[in-house]
Amino acid sequence: MDVRKNSNKKVVLTQRQLCDLELILNKGFAPLSGFMGEQDYQSVLNHCTLADNTVWPMPITLDVNQAMADSIDLGETINLTDIEGHIIATLQVSDKWRPEKLVEAQSVFGTTDETHPGVNYLLNIAEEIYLGGVVSKVKMPVHYDYSQLRFTPDNLKAFFKENDWTKVIGFQTRNPMHRAHLELTLQAAKQIDGHVLIHPVVGMTKPHDIDHYTRVRCYQKILRHYPAGKAILSLLPLAMRMGGPREALWHAIIRKNYGCTHFIVGRDHAGPGNDKNGNPFYDPYAAQDIVTQYEDRIGIKMIPFQAMAYVKERQLYLPADKVKANETVLNVSGTELRRRLKTGESIPSWFSYPDVIEELYKTYPPASKQGITLFFTGLSGAGKSTIANAVAARLMAIGGRSVTLLDGDVVRTHLSSELGFSKEHRDLNVQRIGYVASEITKAGGVAICAAISPYASMRQVARDLVEPVGSFIEIFVSTSLAVCEERDPKGLYAKVRTGEIKNFTGVDDPYEKPEHAEMTIDTGQCSVQEAVDCIIEKLTLLGCINTQSETEKDVVEA
Repeated sequence: MDVRKNSNKKVVLTQRQLCDLELILNKGFAPLSGFMGEQDYQSVLNHCTLADNTVWPMPITLDVNQAMADSIDLGETINLTDIEGHIIATLQVSDKWRPEKLVEAQSVFGTTDETHPGVNYLLNIAEEIYLGGVVSKVKMPVHYDYSQLRFTPDNLKAFFKENDWTKVIGFQTRNPMHRAHLELTLQAAKQIDGHVLIHPVVGMTKPHDIDHYTRVRCYQKILRHYPAGKAILSLLPLAMRMGGPREALWHAIIRKNYGCTHFIVGRDHAGPGNDKNGNPFYDPYAAQDIVTQYEDRIGIKMIPFQAMAYVKERQLYLPADKVKANETVLNVSGTELRRRLKTGESIPSWFSYPDVIEELYKTYPPASKQGITLFFTGLSGAGKSTIANAVAARLMAIGGRSVTLLDGDVVRTHLSSELGFSKEHRDLNVQRIGYVASEITKAGGVAICAAISPYASMRQVARDLVEPVGSFIEIFVSTSLAVCEERDPKGLYAKVRTGEIKNFTGVDDPYEKPEHAEMTIDTGQCSVQEAVDCIIEKLTLLGCINTQSETEKDVVEA
């Protein structure tokens, strides 16, 4: 192979690629020395091993677009940079190929259902060409948060040796920990006469998960409730794929690399929930089965996650199989916890420690104090802008939050003036609107968006940007094409019918109707005032706003 000098070509890494690279460089992904070549990739898909038969269940690939791939020759060494342009490593490109992504999805995730976040990323976000090759470190990625908790595999192995921790059980989590988690990890440590590594993922997790800053503060608080010297907290910069059984095996290998001798695997470990038909993607015990199958080959023992139950009569947690038939089990589900956080209701101390709950309340105040995005979508002329303006006026009269109107025409003028009306540009315009709305929502304000937004996938992108920081309410203005064309306030439909305008949404370009919008309003059947009243009533029922201000009541009564 022709090995050339380092070029000035660079690939700016995505968040996921940067996480993968960090774990390659710090040996968390041992034995990988770089991004996989095609031979290893195919072996992982087909056999759950690298080409040399080493167990490895997850493809670790560097995806780039076609233009970038075309500019790179095999044997060339390119720079891998973070988003700020800092060179993290170089890659000597040994492989370049176009993967069959549907085959990869089926092999790795067992499905091609795009409801699965790993499948969705693979099919709709990842680029089309893969590069493989050995990487050489220039410098490690810089983290400005919790640097004292970001131990490398070598750091942890040295700590375990110095403190004579000969048996260490790793605990994987992407959620806050509560009392049941503490009890189950202590039970597991007692079972092996060992210690606990609390090893939460702080790279990429499932969309809508609690942000890692909040979670780490919770982990720091719960760590204080462990017996002295029994547990250590370390952060893992992993980009999860939510791949169920294969992911569980992958997690176990990573924990072996970090020095663990044992690893807790729960029911539906790293499962993403239900598919588009409402059925679980994975059998609840498939993850435990695959780790047990391979544990001798990977060198780490699995400890099954043991469900812990709080017994009211004894006022303590017990393994579920130790609860007597006549005893009362108390539980707060994840859904109930989120509801209580949203409404500000108290959370019992038997469920979680007060200092942990305090941290959650800081990040997730009641809905009445969170930011909101109202996302209007519908055909041109449906009445989106009219209703949006009226709702903005009503909310400003009520007061309590800043209100920003992101009207489609205004955004096109000030934020997206260089964009045309191709699908790519329409998608980018909606993505920009979603991003701005998320920042407004994060700051506790109200973002009112009114754009045609014809494609369901991009409306979902906007939702995914907003929901981690506040409420997202999609309002489908379902006014019919006939009514919109009859109104034709901008004269656009007339130009479409004469052929002056092509690819117009709803006529000769598709509009994908929302299937699960929070509200549907047909302005052909109701007045603007009635539409606004419905929206305000909905916001009140959801707890997003308080009742009318005294000033507004006076106006109404007058």
